[in-house]
Amino acid sequence: MKNILVPTDFSENCNKAAELGIKLAKLYNSEIHFFHLMTTPVDWVKLDQQKEILYPETVKQIGSAKAALRELDKKAERQGLKSRTFLEFDGGQANILKHSGHFHHDFIVTGSSGTRGRVRELLGSNVEKIVRRADVPVIVVKHQEVSFPFKDIVFVSDFKEDLSDAFKHVISIAEKCGAHIHLLRINTETDFNSIGQGLDPIKEFVKKFPDLDNYSMNVYNETNVETGINNFLQYKDADLIAMCTSGRTGFLSLFSKSIAEGVTNHSELPVMTIKV
Repeated sequence: MKNILVPTDFSENCNKAAELGIKLAKLYNSEIHFFHLMTTPVDWVKLDQQKEILYPETVKQIGSAKAALRELDKKAERQGLKSRTFLEFDGGQANILKHSGHFHHDFIVTGSSGTRGRVRELLGSNVEKIVRRADVPVIVVKHQEVSFPFKDIVFVSDFKEDLSDAFKHVISIAEKCGAHIHLLRINTETDFNSIGQGLDPIKEFVKKFPDLDNYSMNVYNETNVETGINNFLQYKDADLIAMCTSGRTGFLSLFSKSIAEGVTNHSELPVMTIKV
C-alpha cells in the first residue's frame, strides 16, 4: 500500500475516514492524498478572477474547502506522512476514479451516510458506484466509531471462486494489525446444506495459504447474506467486514448484484470491498 486516496466532503463520516486513512498510511508508510470535489454554478476553471466576485457564496465555499483540506494535510504531516491535497470542480463520481487512476492510488478510504440522511452524501455522488467500479480496495466508513488497529476482520464469501489475490489484501492488513480473520460463508435458501458441507470450500480455500494461522471458519444458513452477517456479528466482535466484488457481473456467485452495496449501505462497521 504505497498511495492512499481519501475522497472527502468533510462530513462527520468522511472525517472518520480521513483519520483511518492517516492511520493506515502510517502503518504502511504510504503517501496520502485528500480529494474534494465541489459542484459550482458555472464552469469555475474557465471563470476569470474578475467574474468570481459575482459568486460570493461559491468563493466562500471554496475558501472553506481549501482550509479544511489544509487541516487534513497538517494532520497527516504531523504523523510524518507525505501528503497532498486536491480540490476539483464538478464532474461527478467519475472524476474521483479518474483522479485515482491518474495518481495510481492502490487504496481508497472514504465515508458514507448509508441509509441515514442523504444516501449520496459523498461529494454528491453514489458511494455504491465507487464500490462497484473502483479497481483498488475500498474501505467505506460509517457511523460507528472505527476501532484501529483492527483486531477482528470478517471475510465474507462463498469461497467457490479463486480469490487468492484479493484475499492477500485482507491478510496484509490483518498481519499489520495483528488481527484475527473470521472466514464466513452464508448458505442462502437456494444453497442450504450441513455445516460440514459448508466448511468444505473454506477448507480448500485456506490450503492456498499455508502460513495463515490466526483465523477461524464459520458457516451460517440464513435467508440472505446480509441477515447472515448481522446474525454472525451478534456473537462475534468485528472491526471490519471484507467482501469481494466483480466488475463484470456484479458480485461473485453467491452474491446478487446489490449485496456488497447493501452491506456497505446498512452496516455500521467499516466495509472493505476488493475487486476481482
